[in-house]
Amino acid sequence: MPLAVRCHAAVCLLGRFPALAGVDLDVGEREGVLLSGPNGAGKTTLLRLLAGLVRLHSGSTFVLGSDLALDRRAHRRLISLVGHDTACYDDLTVRENLRFATRAAGRPSIAVDEAIERVGITDVADVLHARLSAGQRRRLSLAVALARDPRLLLLDEPHAGLDPDGRALVDQIVRGAAADGRAVVLASHEVERARALVDREVRVVGGRTFDASGAREPAASPDAPARSGSPS
Repeated sequence: MPLAVRCHAAVCLLGRFPALAGVDLDVGEREGVLLSGPNGAGKTTLLRLLAGLVRLHSGSTFVLGSDLALDRRAHRRLISLVGHDTACYDDLTVRENLRFATRAAGRPSIAVDEAIERVGITDVADVLHARLSAGQRRRLSLAVALARDPRLLLLDEPHAGLDPDGRALVDQIVRGAAADGRAVVLASHEVERARALVDREVRVVGGRTFDASGAREPAASPDAPARSGSPS
């Protein structure tokens, strides 16, 4: 399977602390992978590494053909990260925030309305971000991610703060990712729910990766980058 992600012995430091202590991880181009593990294990840091938001200290990481050791930003138009913070502007409306995000990703304006409708926030499309509820903000984060049409979708506890309809929406997005041409890496403590959505589970413990049986993830060759290509 062509790869979207290839990590080999990846180490990331937060100060002097090794938040990732030698991660090995391969993710196929249309594969869904669950990252499970205890609090503080490194799941969020691994997602942020793949998004290019933290620096690789040693080892290698390739995402959609980009070597993150050389350039942490080259792949950003091809990915979307849904984290705990929406990264949206309080003084912009839902629609305005989406317009800003889609322009930055080089996407057409029609993607804004499509994303608003898909995540069910039409009724608050002209409401300022500052006035949204926590659940509405989470839906906006999903809308921004989808409007960018990423080839890799990174999700950090995506069910948190959502009502049952919103949680079902997340399930639908993750299940349909492969058909949409996307890979998904999902970090969640709701492992039973998340396991039903993905192809494979990887445990993160002490900044290292293990398969669901408890064995270490097989080490990837550092000379075999994830396949490159232009966005769909």
